[in-house]
Amino acid sequence: MSTIFLCAISNIKSGACEQDCAFCAQSISHGATIDRYSKKPIETIIYEAKRAKERHATGFCLVSSGKSLTPKTLALVSDAAKAITDLDLGLKLIACNGVAEAEDLHTLKAAGVRAYNHNLEASEAFYPTLCSTHTWQERYRTCKHVGEVGLDLVCGGIFGVGESEQDRVSLLLSIASLNPTNVPLNFFHPNPALPISHPTLSQEEALEIIALARTLIPHAQKIMLAGGRERVFGKGNYTFFSHGANAMVIGDYLTTQGEDATRELEALRALGFGIAGACKEA
Repeated sequence: MSTIFLCAISNIKSGACEQDCAFCAQSISHGATIDRYSKKPIETIIYEAKRAKERHATGFCLVSSGKSLTPKTLALVSDAAKAITDLDLGLKLIACNGVAEAEDLHTLKAAGVRAYNHNLEASEAFYPTLCSTHTWQERYRTCKHVGEVGLDLVCGGIFGVGESEQDRVSLLLSIASLNPTNVPLNFFHPNPALPISHPTLSQEEALEIIALARTLIPHAQKIMLAGGRERVFGKGNYTFFSHGANAMVIGDYLTTQGEDATRELEALRALGFGIAGACKEA
């Protein structure tokens, strides 16, 4: 029986991002219709953490929009992490707050954060076509900082944004060079406000990407299906677990709605999958 890992996310600061990433609805450059707020209440974050635990998630990620980990965001994430840690829920806390310096990552670690998620998103060569307000090299440098301070690195990318097969290989090799523990694979979710208008990837193409990630990053503990999963595979389709993936995000994403988590758990168990009880479970 295959054992899979589940992760949930909390969008603690949404929208109002001044970066112009072509694939992201949180950028003010695009004017997408999404919920925008500068600070989710700690009580709400705690509620979401408890719900994630009830839905058998082993990881819980605190995500904020914006280029970098600002002092205000650092304080919010630290306060939330401390509050969740005090509850002893058994969740592995992950932070995802943009470009970060080692000093701030040390602060998050002291607050109870155990991993930091910063995606390279695309190959070094292709990234400038997707974003002009910061560089790929800034992303890579942050990922290096994560390892240096002793946090686990969560690092992946987004596919279906016009990249070539060569770009995909280059991205995955760059991710592999960083020795991540978890590699989230996102698939572009079209939005009429975004400048990218590429059609949704086919299931066959997505499965090839998953298998390629497992081949090129063999030491990653998890290859995780994240944003865009339902759009590519549809509801109740978990064929990606037979192509190298062993983890997925449950519940809602940052600006898009996910499948009902309870219904997904029932479907996974009916198919004979085991649900991991801890992030390092074999």
